[in-house]
Amino acid sequence: MADARRDVRVESLWGHLHWLGVLGLHGSYTAAARRLGVSKAAVSQRMAELERAAGVPLVSRTTRSVRLTEAGQRLVDGTGSAYAQIAAAFAGIQDLASAPQGRVRVTAPVALARQQIMPLLPDFLREHPQVRIELDLSDRLVALAPEGFDLAIRHTHAPPETHVAWTLCATRSLLVASAGYLQERGVPAVPGDLVRHDCLHYLRPGDTPAWQLQHADGRKQTVPVAGCLAAGNSEILREAAIAGLGIALLPDFSAQGALRDGRLRVVLPDWQPVGSFGGQLYAIRPYSPHVPRAVQALVAHLRERLRAGFAP
Repeated sequence: MADARRDVRVESLWGHLHWLGVLGLHGSYTAAARRLGVSKAAVSQRMAELERAAGVPLVSRTTRSVRLTEAGQRLVDGTGSAYAQIAAAFAGIQDLASAPQGRVRVTAPVALARQQIMPLLPDFLREHPQVRIELDLSDRLVALAPEGFDLAIRHTHAPPETHVAWTLCATRSLLVASAGYLQERGVPAVPGDLVRHDCLHYLRPGDTPAWQLQHADGRKQTVPVAGCLAAGNSEILREAAIAGLGIALLPDFSAQGALRDGRLRVVLPDWQPVGSFGGQLYAIRPYSPHVPRAVQALVAHLRERLRAGFAP
C-alpha cells in the first residue's frame, strides 16, 4: 500500500486535486474533461491514481452521474483555498511579464455578447497577441469562481456585493414596435393603452407579465401585458417586433441597429421602462487580492469602447 500511495508524487498532487474539484463541480467525466481541455480517459486515470494514493474511494459513480464521496469532498474543501492561493501567486508571477498574457474566461448574455462584446474583441486580441479569450454565451447566471470564470459581463441594477464590479457604461430599456404594426394597431399615447396591444415580454419563470414605466416627471405606472410571444432572449423579441408581431421591451443594445435603420420605432418615448433590465453594464469578477493584467486590460478596453458608443 505504501508503494501505491507514492504513485502520485507531491509535485503532481496539486494537479490531481484540481481535477478532482472540477469533477465534483460538473458531476460527470465528460463535462470535467471538456472544462479541463483533456480526454475523458485522462480524467478517469488521474482519479484512479489519486484514489490509490489516498487509500480510500474519492469518487462515487452511477450510470448517470458522478459525485464525490465524503472523503473526496473533505479533500476538495480542505485544499481549495490553498490551491487558489497557489494559482493567484503563479498568476502574479506571470504578470511580471511586459505584456498581458494568458487565458481569460468570460461569460456574457447571448444577445449582448453577439451584438456588443464580440465586435470589440478583434482589436483587443490584435493588440494583445499573448491573451486568449474563452467567451461563454449564456443567459444563465453562472457561479463565477466555482465554474472557473474570470469575468462576467452583465447589465443589472446592483452587482453582487461578494464580487468586484467595474462599471462599463450606462444602458436603458426601450419600448419599440415596427411602423407596420403601429399603423395597423395604432400608436399608444399613454401606458394604459398597452393593454389593448400585443406586448412581447421577456420570459422570466414565475413572473406575472407586467411592465413598470416611469414618466419624466416622476410618475410611475404598472401595466399588465399579454401577447402572442414571450422569450428569454432579447434578440428573439427584437426580431418578433421587426416582423410586426407587437410591442417589445428591449435593452437599448438590442434595439439600436433596428432603430437606426428604421425597422423599429420607439413607443411612449416620454415613459421610461424600469425594473426589467439593468441600468448599468458591469464587468464582474470574483474577489481576489490579485487581478491578472490580461483581465485588467480587457476591462479597460471594453470600458473605453462602450463608453465611446455601442459597437455598430
